[in-house]
Amino acid sequence: MRKNAKKRTKFRPCIDIHQGKVKQIVGGSLKDSGKGLITNFVSEQSPAYFAKMYKKDQLQGGHIIMLGPDNEDAAIQALKAWPQGMQIGGGINLENASFWIEQGASHVIVTSWIFKNNSLNLKRLEQLHEKVGREHLVLDLSCRKTSEGWNVAINRWQTITPVQIIPKTLDLLAEYCDEFLIHAADVEGKQQGMDEDLIKFLAEYCPIPVTYAGGGRSIDDLRKCNEISQGLVDLTIGSALDIFGGKGAKYEECVRYNQGKL
Repeated sequence: MRKNAKKRTKFRPCIDIHQGKVKQIVGGSLKDSGKGLITNFVSEQSPAYFAKMYKKDQLQGGHIIMLGPDNEDAAIQALKAWPQGMQIGGGINLENASFWIEQGASHVIVTSWIFKNNSLNLKRLEQLHEKVGREHLVLDLSCRKTSEGWNVAINRWQTITPVQIIPKTLDLLAEYCDEFLIHAADVEGKQQGMDEDLIKFLAEYCPIPVTYAGGGRSIDDLRKCNEISQGLVDLTIGSALDIFGGKGAKYEECVRYNQGKL
């Protein structure tokens, strides 16, 4: 394991915004055409409502993801509901990164923009690093399982790049960012279980804090993630949460878990 200090996996909340509404979507179904989209849940509550709830419960470090266009106003309202309490991703680039920090995001989350022609573009990453600072940058290395292991997937997880999730990649990119966010795109939104091998790998080789998302179903998965990662990987639970229409995980239990009461 990469660190000897005793840690404990934390529950990290999320707010996924699609067409201005909070939704839970099966990750692999999100395409530019809009066809084939599989939606698990659409909330009647605004993104700001959830941000206020997370603030009340002191769930620091959750992420807001803008899934496609026309989500900016809703995202801004969520950030203003908890300044410096949440990260934001979805369409972040060199031109707008500072804007989102100014709107109250603790970090901007970036994936696709640091790739050009499906290849990692270190010049772009260096520019972004210089623009907002390492302390405000999260790299989303969401991936798909391949015959080689795990490869970073961009463009709403539809394009599998040659960049592999390997120690060399993690060490290189960690120099530029404060955290990694890694969705296991193949299991995201399906509530069919986590990619435990990926979690173990991240615990072993990530030199900076990392949050895993994908397939989390219950409070038991928080405990499982804590066990197999020795507390070094945080976990996001989305579709399974009762506040998002799920039946497997109770939001209040996740809060109590973070408080050390479960």
